[in-house]
Amino acid sequence: MTTNDYLQLGLYLAVLLLLVKPLGSYMAHVFADAPNRVTRFGGRVERGIYRLCGIAPDEDMGWKRYALAMLLFNVLGLLVVYALQRLQGWLPLNPQHFGAVSADSSMNTAISFITNTNWQGYGGESTMSYLTQMLGLAVQNFLSAATGIAVLVAVVRGFSRRSALSIGNFWVDLTRSTLYVLVPLSLLLTLLLVSQGVVQNFKPYVDVPVVQATSYTETVKDAAGNPQKDAAGNDVTRDVPVTTQTLPMGPAASQIAIKQLGTNGGGFFNVNSAHPYENPTPFSNFLELLSILLIPAALCYTFGMMVGDRRQGWALLLAMLLIFVPLLLACTAAEQAGNPALASLGVDQHASALQAGGNMEGKETRFGIVNSTLWATATTAASNGSVNAMHDSFTPLGGLVPMWLIQLGEVIFGGVGCGLYGMLAFAVVAVFIAGLMVGRTPEYLGKKIEAYEMKMASLAVLLPCALVVICTAIAVMVPAGVAGIANPGAHGFSEMLYAVSSASNNNGSAFGGLSANTPFWNTLLGLCMFLARFPLAIAMLAMAGSLAAKRHVPESAGTLPTHTPLFVTLLACVVIVIGALTFLPALALGPIAEQLMSAMGH
Repeated sequence: MTTNDYLQLGLYLAVLLLLVKPLGSYMAHVFADAPNRVTRFGGRVERGIYRLCGIAPDEDMGWKRYALAMLLFNVLGLLVVYALQRLQGWLPLNPQHFGAVSADSSMNTAISFITNTNWQGYGGESTMSYLTQMLGLAVQNFLSAATGIAVLVAVVRGFSRRSALSIGNFWVDLTRSTLYVLVPLSLLLTLLLVSQGVVQNFKPYVDVPVVQATSYTETVKDAAGNPQKDAAGNDVTRDVPVTTQTLPMGPAASQIAIKQLGTNGGGFFNVNSAHPYENPTPFSNFLELLSILLIPAALCYTFGMMVGDRRQGWALLLAMLLIFVPLLLACTAAEQAGNPALASLGVDQHASALQAGGNMEGKETRFGIVNSTLWATATTAASNGSVNAMHDSFTPLGGLVPMWLIQLGEVIFGGVGCGLYGMLAFAVVAVFIAGLMVGRTPEYLGKKIEAYEMKMASLAVLLPCALVVICTAIAVMVPAGVAGIANPGAHGFSEMLYAVSSASNNNGSAFGGLSANTPFWNTLLGLCMFLARFPLAIAMLAMAGSLAAKRHVPESAGTLPTHTPLFVTLLACVVIVIGALTFLPALALGPIAEQLMSAMGH
């Protein structure tokens, strides 16, 4: 890696860390129980929303009621998004006259967007009307992100409250997450993206002449749609000239802003943030990259303020960086080293000429390797799923990094809210392990961690792992699962493993070689997305309810400090060990085997 590479990565991390404290402090005021200058500023609008929806903002909920409200609200959103897709052919704002989306794809997409996954088995500009994009997908980008933040705030209250029977009001937390955090940041980012050339309009698609005319060959078919044959029995073909290109339009900038800030990731266009209308300049690339990790990182500081000890928030953020930074450097180094298969050709000069600048296959030249690997690492660390390069074209070890980041449970930053409450589940496991080492009942933030909390934390940690290994095994054994593989062998297995890992951890990115828009894959991945989101959130709310009812335990000589470098290292090791023990056998069959085969020239 060159000095310029280190400067680019360092600048990104420096700007991100500089924004953690101001944004984190702001969000802590948003969710504070007492009125303050932040909530007073938008109080009139907030109170109007409560009156309109019949919400009693002063009414606290127990964890069961909180979880039920969260679940019912999101199921209602699922039905709305499903209906919009199925009926879009008869609805307005459809200048391209797109018809109804298939039932299995509609259900998969609806589950995907309510779970903050945004897995897309379709091309956005060739499938979804403007109304579906805005009223269905963009709205759920806000609401799924707000749901994750709301659940996190309820979990934090479980640690901060003492002998309480409630953990807050879901409707208040949802409203404040949207009104004070997501909407203002999205408006700002939308204006910045439009200034860089990201499209934001309601125009029909535009046909323009191409700079250089070309042609393609197609098979001539008869009236019945069958290929015509010549006298020798071969298909009759003809050259078709291409003189125009269709440019997709639409309200893209507003949806791109919330897809990044809300760690949703679903692209308005099929190639996502590699599309010049979605990510046209290096500055827009930096803004979108920054917004991916911005809220998840700042929520660590919010957590520290809400529990009354900022050091706890910094400790969690440091544990995330302790894993993220080495993996980022490893991914960048792997891509800059180039394809190992070329190095094994035996002709050094030929191999050097082919990969003089590293592995640029599937990457935008305007972004290069560093900004491509930074995006791939950030988007899979953050449960975002957007891409500015083709992960399927990464080297085997370069592709292993984003895959493993997903498999670690999307807790290294993770999705807005859900990433941090996932990391808190790991923190509970870490203090439990430390307690076993010294023969003492573990404590975290003044609350004793007992059997019930460990069961809920273990469920939150292990459920995504179980979904990945079980559902990948099902996919490789079923003919409908392997039918979508375009690349046989180790890489084909990697594509299937990545797809299930992405769905089972609510990420949404993919290796592009798997044809997953089929009834089998839409159903399997839809179930993975739903089970990875809501049972895990309910388990964390149950743990929060149990912790809130407990009394605060004063620190003693036997209390393990959870803000020290020792605990940060222990927490990072717990995350890595669980991820390694669970997925190393599968990774050995996929990217690791592919790396060894490539090095041998296969």
